[in-house]
Amino acid sequence: MAISPKTPLISESVSALKGIPIRDNGEPLVDFLEACPLLVLDQPRFTYRRETLVRESVARMLDEATRRLPDGYKLAIVEGWRAQHIQRRMHAGIRKRLQAKHPDWSSTKLTRIANQFTAPVDRRVPPPHSTGGAVDVILIKPDGSYHDHTSPFDRYDENCYYAECPGLSDRAKETRRILRAALLPTGLTNYPSEYWHWSYGDQGWSYRGGHECAIYGPTEPPGFEPAPEDLVDEPLVLIEVR
Repeated sequence: MAISPKTPLISESVSALKGIPIRDNGEPLVDFLEACPLLVLDQPRFTYRRETLVRESVARMLDEATRRLPDGYKLAIVEGWRAQHIQRRMHAGIRKRLQAKHPDWSSTKLTRIANQFTAPVDRRVPPPHSTGGAVDVILIKPDGSYHDHTSPFDRYDENCYYAECPGLSDRAKETRRILRAALLPTGLTNYPSEYWHWSYGDQGWSYRGGHECAIYGPTEPPGFEPAPEDLVDEPLVLIEVR
């Protein structure tokens, strides 16, 4: 489906976020599968070892959200905390994917759009997932199949990633409405360039809510040791699930 001229190109850029101070409150990472018994771990989108971790407050929010859903809907999480070496490879992979799909784009446009859909590693603006405050979530049915979030767009068409994407079917709009209704009251906030990306405590959350500072900065679980096979420089390749 062709991009609509009204499609919002919204980005919480590095320049917009870098002035927000980070005063990490020291809250620990916890296992979201243990803290949220109704939460489902969704299929991976890339090949690397995922960690099932988020900050403690975010776990409580996710648990609350799972209990707000109507019958027939379950909250599935793709990922919470992500190590920065994985984030670097993910950014390179998304940029490579967009470059192949849009060979006519200038380098400036390619970087700008890639940065909207996956955060670059920048010390002034830590990637949201590296803080433990960000989560990627989606709604599934009791049998594990996906509710419609994107029709008539293909799921991997970047034009439908925006939370307020024009041209969605009524069914996709309703799915996104149910997702927002479950998550917003908990304190989580939505990154407007990605309907599935929600966060609390990071600089994006501070920017959206007008808070004085971020309360989560980059973190790692105690004693964290990356998987040796993940410590390479190759861009990550997206696994397209249906």
